[in-house]
Parts: sequence; structure tokens; C-alpha cells
Amino acid sequence: MATRSEMTFDERLLGPVTNVADFIWGGTWDGAQVLPFPPLAIVLLGAGLWFMIGLRGYPITNFWPALTNLFAGRKKSGAGEISPFAALSTALSGQVGTGNLAGVATAIALGGPGAIFWMWITALFGMALAFAEGSLAIRYRETTSNGTYRGGPMSYIMMGLGPKWTWLAIFFCVGTLISALVTGNGIQANAVADGLNELFGIEEWLGGLIVAVLVFVVIIGGIKSIGNVAETVVPFMAAAYIVMALIAIALNIGDIPETFGRIFGGAFNAQSASGGFVGAAVILAIRAGVARGLFSNEAGQGSTPIAHAVAQTDDPQFQGRMAMLGTFIDTIVICTMTALVILTVEGNFSANGQPVQHAWQDGQLQGFAVTSGAFAAAFPFTVGSVPLGTLVASIALLLFVFTTLLTWSYYGERAITFIYDRFPGSTLGGEKMLLMGWRVLWCVAIFVGATRESDLIWRMGDIANGLMVLPNLIALLLLSGVVFALARGDRTAGPTHTADTPEEPEEY
Repeated sequence: MATRSEMTFDERLLGPVTNVADFIWGGTWDGAQVLPFPPLAIVLLGAGLWFMIGLRGYPITNFWPALTNLFAGRKKSGAGEISPFAALSTALSGQVGTGNLAGVATAIALGGPGAIFWMWITALFGMALAFAEGSLAIRYRETTSNGTYRGGPMSYIMMGLGPKWTWLAIFFCVGTLISALVTGNGIQANAVADGLNELFGIEEWLGGLIVAVLVFVVIIGGIKSIGNVAETVVPFMAAAYIVMALIAIALNIGDIPETFGRIFGGAFNAQSASGGFVGAAVILAIRAGVARGLFSNEAGQGSTPIAHAVAQTDDPQFQGRMAMLGTFIDTIVICTMTALVILTVEGNFSANGQPVQHAWQDGQLQGFAVTSGAFAAAFPFTVGSVPLGTLVASIALLLFVFTTLLTWSYYGERAITFIYDRFPGSTLGGEKMLLMGWRVLWCVAIFVGATRESDLIWRMGDIANGLMVLPNLIALLLLSGVVFALARGDRTAGPTHTADTPEEPEEY
């Protein structure tokens, strides 16, 4: 074992960071149970339940109208920057990323197959939270002096709750900047560099450089450029991935009953499996499912309303339905496809020198390698020297990650400009200079993140997500009465706190 002096900086940091992440999401410290429940998971599920009850099951009863929004959402029906569908695609491009491929595998490794059940529950309640976020994003959004629309939690905190809550908006923005650089950048950059290395043998630093340049070309054009790319790429990549996953599952359809038995059984019982997974208690399943579910769909985190706020619609309820549909697509559809492939597909895997049936039982595979291994077992014939399944999973990962990097750069922009605008004398010209600096920093961070240790980044991501969730949930709960009224069709529900100021934006 290496001494502390022989350990790298990342290795020394991993222990403390893991403890903080485990405490937030699992109530443990140094592997020992400190709290009898996972704190943030309970808070998130509790808030989701509150909105589900207050909305009277709106995400379920209005699911079909939400689907019809997909067609109506391509048309402009109000003020904004991009179409409602493009806003959904942009939000989805931030949601659908590493969490849908590597995150699902990590959830199963941490909490067993039962974690998938809790991921579903997170998504179900998350749809209610997503409706709240999307509707408030339209109800409370700001305009700059040149007529540009923008918004998000920082806007509905300031305009819905008033200037005395400025501290909460700043808290959220600081959390957003940290989360953007860690989860929206570092984790994604690390995954895309690994994918390019596996597929083409490109060194990780070079893969990071290539992606950084490609991202810069798009984000230099702002939200409209990001929206155009997202609207084109996201529907295609999601549909293609779902089709390939369905084929893989169909080829192993006989294992589906056993798969669902493991998911539902593991959600409520301590369980064990042959291979590289040791018995997991229910609390681990809840912690893993909720944490990875949030990482994937971002419901309650406050990131997606930043994208929905620029939709060209004046109907908060309409965009709220679009937002909740994004959570459904991300987790109930795409994450479920990944989970079923991982848990169902049979292949030649091993654990402790013994053969096992499934990739998730293989003790040598971790994260994305589990997903890639399962797809490779489903489609073993090679293209060049690479199994078709590996090619499919890797290309999906590259596309998912690339679009996530685009969208999260914009989330970071909104956070940093909000903080800048709190200073007297801030101007649009100053904002533009700040944004250019942020975009350069963003692409440098991609290059750096491509070579970092993935374990440390994932743990830091859990902490960073929590820094966004807490202030956003406080705001959502305080504005829950407004959300319930918006769901009933009252477009002007709630107070509007505005003030004429010489700084941007004009609303507060």
C-alpha cells in the first residue's frame, strides 16, 4: 500500500470527498452509518411527493397533453429566443449524458439492481418537480436592455420571492458554477476522452483537446447556436440509441422476467448476486438510485429551467409540460433501456475467476465499461477490430456527452452573469467580455478534465449536485402555491417583484 507521501493529489482528495458525498446521499461517514436515512435523497423525494400531491397527479393525468406538445412545440407561440421544442432539446442535451450510460451502471454497482426502481421513483416525482421548474421559468424570466430573454432559478427567486432572497439566488449560482465545471464538464470530458481512446486509440489529452475545440465552435454562438445543434442532434441520437437497446433486449428476451424480479426484489430487500457485487442494503439501493437518477434527469436540481426559460411561449403550463416530458424521456425511457441491456444481456463474463452471465456481475468492469460490455455481448460481430455493440455504445456516449458539454456551458454562463450583475455598474458590454472569458475557461476545463481520475470526479459531482438542489428546492417549495395556480391555467399567478435599476437586467 502506498504511503500518503507517495499518493497523488487526486488519491489524497478521494477519501475526504467520498465521505462528504456518502454523508449527503447515504448518511454514512468512513463507511459507518451516521444517519438512519440518506438525507438529500429523502429531501428530494419528499419535495417531489409534495408537488405530486399539490398538483393532484398532474404529471400522470396530463401525460398525453405533454406528448402532443412535442408537435405543437416546434412553433413559436410567444416571446423568447428558441422554439419550445428546441428548449426541450437543449434541456435534454444537458440531461442525457454520461449518467444515462455510465451512471446507470454505477448505480447498479453501488446499490444493486434495486437501485433502478428508486431511479424510476425519482423520475416519477421528478416529473412533478420538472413541471414546477419549467412553469416558473416562463412565469418569471428577465429581459436585457437589448431584448434578450433569459431565466432560471435565480430569476424566479428574485422575481417571485423578492430581493431579500438574493442570497439564495447567489447560493444557487455558486452551486451551478461548481456543478457545471464538475458534472457538466469534468465527468463528461473524462467520459468522452475514454470513449475516443477506446474507439480510435487517441490519447486522452488529445481527445480532450479535439472536443474542446469542437465545443468552442458551437458555444461561441450562444444559446441560439446551442439550441440549433441540440434540436438537430438530440432527437436522432436518442431514437437511434433506444432502437439499438430494444434490439439487444429482444435478443435476450428470455431473461426479462428475471431482470424485473431483481429490480423489484432488490428495491426492498438486502440482496446478493453471484459475481462482483456484494449484498446491498435497501438504503444503498435508494441512495444509488436517487443520486444517479438526479445526476441523469436533473429534476429538482435547477439546471433545466435555465434552458426552458428562453422558450418562445407565454404559457407557463405549456413549457412545464415540456419540462416534465424531458424527465420522462431521460430516465423512464433512456436510462431504463440502458439498465435493461446491462441486467438482461448474457455473455462471457467472469468474477473471481468464475463465469457469470451478465456484465453487471463482472468484477473487472466499472462504469461505462459495464454498458459497453453488455452491448458488445449483444452485438459481438466486429467492425474493423471493434465489436459492433461497443461501437454503438461508444458513439452514443460521444454524442450524448458532446451535447451535454454545450448545454452546461450555457448554464454556467447564466450563473456567472447573474453574480456579475449584482455589482454596481455592471453593463451588457461587461457581460459580453465575461462570457467570452467563461467560454474559453470552459474549453480549457474540458482539456484538463479529460485526464482526471473518474472516481474522484464522480464523487465531487454528487456534492456539486447537492449544492444546486438545496437552494432550488427551497425556492420551489416557497413558490409551490404559484406552481399549483399555474397548473390550473392562471398565467399571472403569484407576486412579481421588480425594480428599475441601472444595471442588467431591467427587472431587478
